[in-house]
Amino acid sequence: MTAATDRVNIIVSRLEAVCSDYIAYVKGWKERTGRKAVGVLPMNFPVELVQAAGALPVFVQESDEPVTDGRNLIYEYYCAYSKSITDQAAKQWLDLFDGIFAVDHCVALLGALDAMRFAMPSRLVYLAQFPASMDEQASVDEVDKRMRELRRELEKLTGAAILPEAISEAIRSRNEARQIVRRLFALRRDGAINLSARMMQAVVQSGMIMDAAEYLETMLELEAALADFPPVHDRKVKLHLSGHFCHAPRPELFDMIEQCGAMIVDDDLYTGYRFVSTDVAETGDPAIALRDWYFQRNVNVPCSTRAQKTADWEGYLLQALERSGADGVIILMAKFCEPHMLYYPELRKTFRAQGVPYLLIETEHEGLALEMLRTRLESLVELISKRRAAEASGQSGIKETSV
Repeated sequence: MTAATDRVNIIVSRLEAVCSDYIAYVKGWKERTGRKAVGVLPMNFPVELVQAAGALPVFVQESDEPVTDGRNLIYEYYCAYSKSITDQAAKQWLDLFDGIFAVDHCVALLGALDAMRFAMPSRLVYLAQFPASMDEQASVDEVDKRMRELRRELEKLTGAAILPEAISEAIRSRNEARQIVRRLFALRRDGAINLSARMMQAVVQSGMIMDAAEYLETMLELEAALADFPPVHDRKVKLHLSGHFCHAPRPELFDMIEQCGAMIVDDDLYTGYRFVSTDVAETGDPAIALRDWYFQRNVNVPCSTRAQKTADWEGYLLQALERSGADGVIILMAKFCEPHMLYYPELRKTFRAQGVPYLLIETEHEGLALEMLRTRLESLVELISKRRAAEASGQSGIKETSV
């Protein structure tokens, strides 16, 4: 192990510690600074407004703990993330936040917000509901209106005026961090750095939690350390991970994929490229820039939770596969995620038509049947390996695409 590898591992270990206990990080930050912390919910929240108010914006993370106290507050057929954040509220873990804010919605998240209001009567739980239909001028006007409402509520909560110059400074710092992480994604796609999927997720997920200045400093340190990090030397099966819009997949699932002889070269996960895909414009009115960012994110990386005629998720995925050279796709679908379930047939039809090998893995909160998944993952890797061998020998190849 080289000195560069040691240095990278130390930095990533710090980030993994933040992700493994985000509540502890928030408590420590509040004790150090004496400032307020605001819990925000996925997926498209403009955290720059919270930062400009002098508070710490933190995306509330799914907990590893079993759902117990909150089980009677939310339906069993809601997704893992909704059940987990409800349970955290019921256990009073989220009371350290001075308020909970959201702009996105689905049926499950709306239910979770109502349950959180019940479980946290002393805290503001506020929804500035952005429209999910992205093509109409009325949606642009509505986001402008909701953004103003959100800004007023944050000012009341923090007791600080949110000034345009403070928003602009928050935009600049977060853009710089996003650009660094995107460069890391590009290096991983090209095989120039051998960062595991577990490590890559920690890099992104920690940015949802940490103080912006501290996170940017860490990203600059990591990028410098990666300059001497070893590249990829083998020809493992290359895979793209897709889905999981609101919370982080379990790292042990990434480990198993890589143990089965594959390497993850790209993704469109929420705790992956999707989160850092889009910068906010640094010129003009920062409020308008944040509004435009909301719409541009779905153009850059389409999502089945948005309705937009000009955004095509399956087309995006085919382009992403061509860019990275990935041999196949693993679709990670959170159980009971209705938007993903409804869109999946379109993805499946496209992959079959284009001959793209794929595997659907449905994830749950309380554990994964890892050994059963191992068999399916090994089958996907074997399918792709046989196809590679057939193509190398000039044969027509394997026709199957799913396992």
